[in-house]
Amino acid sequence: MSTDEQTRAALRNEFLQPQERRPTSSARGLHHTALISSDVRTTIEFYQGVLEFPLTELIENRDYPGSSHFFFDIGNRNLLAFFDFPGLDTGPYREVLGGLHHVAISVDPDRWEHLRDRLTAAGIEFVLHSEVSLYFSDPDGARLELIADPLGEMYGEIVL
Repeated sequence: MSTDEQTRAALRNEFLQPQERRPTSSARGLHHTALISSDVRTTIEFYQGVLEFPLTELIENRDYPGSSHFFFDIGNRNLLAFFDFPGLDTGPYREVLGGLHHVAISVDPDRWEHLRDRLTAAGIEFVLHSEVSLYFSDPDGARLELIADPLGEMYGEIVL
């Protein structure tokens, strides 16, 4: 067993409780994840037009006058939100320690195939992993995953 696997095994042993003994979470769910958009129209065209996530609201960002805060329905009463920051140079997307690596969104297997075809038709490159995950980037470079596994499962394993 490698040192990394030994470390993971020790952490699982110390912290991971069997489902029947695991306490109920203090949270109700993920309300929204907020990302940054360099262009509101382009973001809407991608998320609503290509991925078919309906735009649900578009309001002014209360923390930055002139900025928009807008939301997409990603199912199960969860939202993917965006801010734009006109006049503020946010620079290109970067993966940094403490930053976003990717957002994984569960979709029904039939919808997953449909969206894979829509990504292909739109010329968006993606990587297929384990026959159920598509990894790709949005117009600003944020990495997304569409996974055909149900919520609470990952590659056939129960994780919740």
